[in-house]
Amino acid sequence: MAGSPRWSRIVVAGLVTGAVMVAVNKGGEESSPSRRAVVPSRLDIPSLGIKAPLMKLGVTNGEIDVPPFDKPDTAGWVKESAVPGDPGSAVILGHVDTKTDPAVFYRLKQMREGQVIKVARSDGKVAQYRVDSIEQVSKDRFPADKVYLQDGLRLITCGGSFDWNKHEYRDNVIVYATLVKT
Repeated sequence: MAGSPRWSRIVVAGLVTGAVMVAVNKGGEESSPSRRAVVPSRLDIPSLGIKAPLMKLGVTNGEIDVPPFDKPDTAGWVKESAVPGDPGSAVILGHVDTKTDPAVFYRLKQMREGQVIKVARSDGKVAQYRVDSIEQVSKDRFPADKVYLQDGLRLITCGGSFDWNKHEYRDNVIVYATLVKT
């Protein structure tokens, strides 16, 4: 992350992402009045000691917004994705670091299969997920179908080596998790 305004390049083509979300109608705030009322509010990953507030992230100019760098301990839920605990793909983004310090997803690559992720919702429910897999993939080969079209929770941050010319990481770290209970 390290201050790069282009971190939102986690989606190779943000326009495709938006089109996919609309096409499959898995997410988006226009789905129903009750859906608009429920949002995720907190992310809890006990194995990593993460307890982070969640903010809503949208899509601007075809690219997914990211949490502001001045809130490094905050993760963001992509509001065009499913609400965690509901059917569909729920996507949460977080920075790995800032120019000076680690950020909320600094240890995300340490997650292991079977570990628990909990997401508190504004309706008082807690969606509990079990980690299925973790992968590090080049941003140029971002698996949009796997991330946005399959049910489950996706946690995404930057990773790999840092490209000093572009001022961004070359890869993404993606955690895939399956809903266990709400």
